[in-house]
Amino acid sequence: MRLPNHIAIIMDGNGRWGKAKFNNRKLGHKFGIENIKNIISYCLKKKIPNLTLYALSKDNLKRSRIEIKNLFNLFETYFIKNENFFDNKNISLLVIGEKSNLPKKILKLIKKINSKKIKKSTLNINIAFNYSSKDEILNTFKKIKKKGNIINKTNVDKYLYTQRSGDPEIIVRTGGMKRLSDFILWQSSYSEIFFVEKMWPDFKSSDLNRVLLKFKKIKRNFGKNE
Repeated sequence: MRLPNHIAIIMDGNGRWGKAKFNNRKLGHKFGIENIKNIISYCLKKKIPNLTLYALSKDNLKRSRIEIKNLFNLFETYFIKNENFFDNKNISLLVIGEKSNLPKKILKLIKKINSKKIKKSTLNINIAFNYSSKDEILNTFKKIKKKGNIINKTNVDKYLYTQRSGDPEIIVRTGGMKRLSDFILWQSSYSEIFFVEKMWPDFKSSDLNRVLLKFKKIKRNFGKNE
């Protein structure tokens, strides 16, 4: 199978799944974050080197304080619980997104995660947290200007959050919605996008494998004639 270098996933549908199954959005988010390891294990097995996961958008912070606090707690618990797993598997984690409006406890955790340097990682994972693609692009232009460099495609790619991973060949969105929701807009210009009806907690490695089988059949011309 022709495998991609980089897969990006919008993990949508957690709250709706929890509401439908247990009448509890909180449980939906809990099951959703626990499902991440299945997809990570699949990427490790298939030797896919880069994975970006959309965990929390900047707009999500407009939700109720209780739900946001729950999401922060789940984020913290998950990374503390799985720290040894990431270390043992040589997984390099990078939390990307805005640092403003986040609790000091979460900022401290993000700093700890991002400070770990792995020379030869088996998998690079970008966690998009408090993330906005529009803000990322604007911040990239500001960085280029501050450096006194020319604004061109090469320099934009150089200063994006996803610089180490490159553009994703595949973007998957679970949950039935058909939009990108301010997610890696610059990087997705030639991505193959797959919208999946399943909610994220129900999305398994077999579902991702089906996406890759479909990807294999696509002839990617990048604007060129056949």
